[in-house]
Amino acid sequence: MTVIDFNAFIGRLATSSGETILPFFRTSLSIDNKNSTDFDPVTEADRAAEAVMRRLIKANFPQHGIVGEEFGTEREDAEYVWVLDPIDGTKSFISGFPIWGTLIALLHRGTPVYGMMHQPYIGERFSGDSGSARYQGANNTTRKLAVRRCASLKDATLFTTSPRLMNDADRAKFQDVEKGVRLTRYGGDCYSYCMLAAGHLDLVIETELKPYDIAALIPIITGAGGVVTTWEGKPAQNGGRIVAAGDPRVHEAALKILNA
Repeated sequence: MTVIDFNAFIGRLATSSGETILPFFRTSLSIDNKNSTDFDPVTEADRAAEAVMRRLIKANFPQHGIVGEEFGTEREDAEYVWVLDPIDGTKSFISGFPIWGTLIALLHRGTPVYGMMHQPYIGERFSGDSGSARYQGANNTTRKLAVRRCASLKDATLFTTSPRLMNDADRAKFQDVEKGVRLTRYGGDCYSYCMLAAGHLDLVIETELKPYDIAALIPIITGAGGVVTTWEGKPAQNGGRIVAAGDPRVHEAALKILNA
């Protein structure tokens, strides 16, 4: 079975999860903290959306594996594995800001071959299969995604969700890169990577990412012509310290500073 055969099903996952999440957005909902030393929120919306997607996957592809943020892993060594983050950007979600999204990735023998970021409140979908990437808007308008060229770091726009999420050593390295760019903005979570794929910014640098934070975004970025690796220049699907860039020249320049 090819990735094309999964397209309609991935659309069903996105629609079903979105219909589950939206009734919770901008309401008074209970919030749990998953971290004893920091604030890592999870809501009923996160859990309900992942449960819906897991049920659909198990009903249609019982032989597939699943890796999810809220309910762990099942058959992680299967040929096909779904990697799910029901709400990437939960802190924005609980604050009422629509810069969050549902991340759905399909791995084939450990490699991300398809990814989608769905924002149901705005009605946007960003998807990619490494060979190409697409945008679908609320009125069903579609267009191909393409990164923009950026010759040097001094012309680049840099994003990270928050430097406070980095340890002291990584934050210092990030700030070394930050000194050399034209503009830095904070926030965005998964949206930053999608805006990179759409050609609106040039560089995203983050740390401490989990596989479900990045796996779906890799085919979108590479499909749009960008590059995404770890700080060490290795494949990014397992998470960790991540660098994504629209232009390989900016990616190389950032890696040089981060590893100096």
